[in-house]
Amino acid sequence: MRKLIALVSALVLVAVVAFSVFAAGAAEEPVDEDVLRVGVVFSIGGLGDESFNDAAYAGLQRAVDTFGVTFDYVEPDDVAEMEDHQRSFVEAGYDLVIAIGFLQESGLEAVAADYPDAKLAIVDSVVDAPNVASLIFKEHEGSFLVGALAAMMTETGTVGFVGGMEVPVIHNFQIGYEQGVDYVDSDLEVLINYAGDFGDPGRGKELAISQEGRGADIIYHAAGGTGMGVFEAAEELGFYAIGVDSNQDHIAPGYILTSMLKRVDVAVYDTVADLVDGEFRPGVHEFGVADEGVGTTDFEYTRDVIPQEVLDRLDEIKAQIIDGTINVVSAHD
Repeated sequence: MRKLIALVSALVLVAVVAFSVFAAGAAEEPVDEDVLRVGVVFSIGGLGDESFNDAAYAGLQRAVDTFGVTFDYVEPDDVAEMEDHQRSFVEAGYDLVIAIGFLQESGLEAVAADYPDAKLAIVDSVVDAPNVASLIFKEHEGSFLVGALAAMMTETGTVGFVGGMEVPVIHNFQIGYEQGVDYVDSDLEVLINYAGDFGDPGRGKELAISQEGRGADIIYHAAGGTGMGVFEAAEELGFYAIGVDSNQDHIAPGYILTSMLKRVDVAVYDTVADLVDGEFRPGVHEFGVADEGVGTTDFEYTRDVIPQEVLDRLDEIKAQIIDGTINVVSAHD
């Protein structure tokens, strides 16, 4: 019995140590100093969101395949943990630490000040520090495109928008969408609701059902995991949804007109590429329609229901955004 107790105790101790090392972002194995290491702190919700975090992960995997770098990551359960994870990666000697999401801004500001020699990056926020690359997107431009598409496809004259939290970056999706709808037809109505959460599919479904009941036949979400509920409602009630961030068209084939692609994968990959080239570039890096940082999917499941003249006009609108004929105002402005 004593031997059994000792064995169980040893196993528990090993498990605790292993978990602590993972949570801190450190590695137990000897470090190969010739291989660049990237530490990543994902946003709330973690991997499997079919959206923001998964897009970042795809960019990291591409960097591994292309450059042979390695990366480790953590998936915080709470905002309060994020700064500690950032610090752990820096203290463990990682060559680059990437914070995914605007919720990490205050933490990264403190880390950047305390470790001026560390190379840091953040997605969806601007940290004004000489050692931070801020990767932001013109969500309003991509949302303008899907708003114009919704306006050309609606049969009821009412479309909807479901946001996650009421924060500046999500307002940017909303205002771009509204401008796109208005550009095509100023008489259309846009219903707006916020769930107050990025991880509540049930709430997303409730809001989508409510909007459909008020006449919306196309609903665009910018709500992370909450948007999964919008897709469920679309399938059950037979209206169209519009996805966000990653290509979500496959989640409810035929019920998602398109997804507004926000190429977090490209931004993350480019930042790692700069590191590999020895040209890490702090400062603000913005990605819009012109450089394919935002846009639409290729309508794999809905091309047969979208008239060609609608697709042609959408291409014209995209070209006009690029050449400046159409000026899409951001929520920040």
